Amino acid sequence: MTANDGRTWEVSRRIDWSPPAVGDEFEHDVDGGRGAVVMVVCALIVFSVAIVAWPLLAQSQVYVPAAYWVAAVVILGFFPVRWWLRRPWKIVAETDGHYGTDAGREHWVGKVRGISRAQEEMRVVVLSLRQRGTPGHADSPLQPVN
Repeated sequence: MTANDGRTWEVSRRIDWSPPAVGDEFEHDVDGGRGAVVMVVCALIVFSVAIVAWPLLAQSQVYVPAAYWVAAVVILGFFPVRWWLRRPWKIVAETDGHYGTDAGREHWVGKVRGISRAQEEMRVVVLSLRQRGTPGHADSPLQPVN
């Protein structure tokens, strides 16, 4: 996209698979890094076997209402959906600048948690570039990187 000062910016976002923060940055979440993916998948397999196998194995002795299957899908789907929606996203805005002026190369990076917040922050960055020529604002998660 082209900012109001004539520079061409590339604004992108991607899911952040970095390991979880430690020390002062630590949050009490279990959803960091690739290990969380393995943990969620293993838990889903165990829970799905327990929830699906019981009615199928006891099919002749137990009546299983349709509400059970709806509840099973909701329970099995809750944690993976929550995990996906709460992943940290990295937002990057960069430009090579343009020749003949003092506006040189800039690289801004920020992290936000959640897909909807990442989409909203992308809209704010693009709007800020169009109006002011810089991706950052007073309470922006984006910070310049050398």
